[in-house]
Amino acid sequence: MLIHFDEATLQAIDRVAPAAKRQRADFIRRAVKDALFLLENQRMREAYRLQPDVDESAEAWEQPEEWKD
Repeated sequence: MLIHFDEATLQAIDRVAPAAKRQRADFIRRAVKDALFLLENQRMREAYRLQPDVDESAEAWEQPEEWKD
């Protein structure tokens, strides 16, 4: 896959992560992964805002049961 950037964006990327030694590609991959992670967290946060945990069992993690083999 090939991604094209306008010249100003490419220069900004190169100031942060020069093209040498694949730093540019690594930076872009990390930026995309971080953006996807943030979007997924925002979706989850919004889902919980729209339908929050109201059941008393939602707080059950504070009172763990004893593990029995």
